[in-house]
Amino acid sequence: MRSQTVDSITPRPMPNTSRRGLGRSRLENMLLRTTEKRAMDFEDLKLNTASVSALPTTVIRRCKDLPSLGDSEQCHGHVHSVETCGAVDGPGLRYVLFLSGCPLRCSYCHNPDAQGAPSGRIQTAEETIADVLRYRSFIRSGGLTISGGEPLLQSHFVQAVFRLAKQEGIHTALDTSGFLGERASDELLGDTDLVLLDIKHGVPAEYKQITGVCLEPTLNFARRLDAMRKQMWIRYVLVPGLTDTMESIRGVASFVASLQSVDRVEILPFHKMGECKYKHLGMVYSLHETPEPTPAQVARCRDIFMNHGISTK
Repeated sequence: MRSQTVDSITPRPMPNTSRRGLGRSRLENMLLRTTEKRAMDFEDLKLNTASVSALPTTVIRRCKDLPSLGDSEQCHGHVHSVETCGAVDGPGLRYVLFLSGCPLRCSYCHNPDAQGAPSGRIQTAEETIADVLRYRSFIRSGGLTISGGEPLLQSHFVQAVFRLAKQEGIHTALDTSGFLGERASDELLGDTDLVLLDIKHGVPAEYKQITGVCLEPTLNFARRLDAMRKQMWIRYVLVPGLTDTMESIRGVASFVASLQSVDRVEILPFHKMGECKYKHLGMVYSLHETPEPTPAQVARCRDIFMNHGISTK
């Protein structure tokens, strides 16, 4: 998932925009109860070592404690942070909601404080959409993106939020690794306009080595989305010495070429903006010596995709 740094979140003024769908007086009361969204202090985000290093299966089991999808007001989610005018997580300006919790342990993860079981600020689906609507005038040509962490670890909450968003006519995008794709119901995907799918490596054994989980669930999710003709953007993070091998890039490019509903492939050059979080959490950052990819390395990656008939951004 794309990095969301705490320093980039600042308090925001409340725009004066009209609302529809949630009932004016009810919404106004909700807005009064909705606190100003900002990234939480690192001390609130800090996870203990056991939580961070827990096995993915343990995280998934703990996720069963999340409430079932019923009344959207009663469906709660654990929020990591918010970006109100994101420009890189889907089309147009977007309200990007980063959820806490992820079963993966990616070597280049920029949000280690979001790993493990969901934690952090708890809010309802209705509180979430109320805050989104405060920025409607800014995201009118964009929409709402839910990212993480891994948002499908809280699939019921995502479904509830997206359902309310679609009632408001807001474009929705899901930013996911696809590992928990089976948790995405047809109803959730029906309320999802775009899936940003992060394929982290093209070789199954190496994919597991750098993420701690298997590649096949992500590929199966992509095939399912393709069968549904669901719009997809594929994302590939280019990390020198890790994901820049010909075998990996060709593996991803070959797979993407077999899909019909991929509208875009994004090559995301590796950076180390999240390194400070590892230090704060007392974790070892294994890519401390890894450089950012050179323009030549990025160009070579793009050329491999182009050789498979795929243009990249």
